[in-house]
Amino acid sequence: MKSNPVVHFEIHVQDMNRAKAFYEAVLGVKLEKMPDPTGEMGTDMWFFPMDKEAGMNTYGAGGMLVRMEGSSPGGSGTLVYFGCDDCAVQAARAAAHGGGLCKVKTSIGEHGFFALAQDTEGNMIGFHSMA
Repeated sequence: MKSNPVVHFEIHVQDMNRAKAFYEAVLGVKLEKMPDPTGEMGTDMWFFPMDKEAGMNTYGAGGMLVRMEGSSPGGSGTLVYFGCDDCAVQAARAAAHGGGLCKVKTSIGEHGFFALAQDTEGNMIGFHSMA
């Protein structure tokens, strides 16, 4: 197995417009629409930006917001961590953009810092920084 086997993540949402606005504001990124490869009606997917030229050969896993029938967001399942320069900044943005702050910036020693927030859909998300 490779040292980091994570290659993709999905954050399930109920209100795509609200969730998309939240993540774009908190992370300072622009999400990109993805056509539904399954052909299922009612599935809406938006990718987080990634280096398409480098593909899977760069640091970080690709991921997207997904809204589809039979799937709902939840607060205590999988936890996605977003890398950033200062996790306190993104945690504060999450609270300012309709989410919630669950854990303030906290030291994890030589591994840097983390903060936890809740998005507008009820999902718990994490932020990690070295400073």
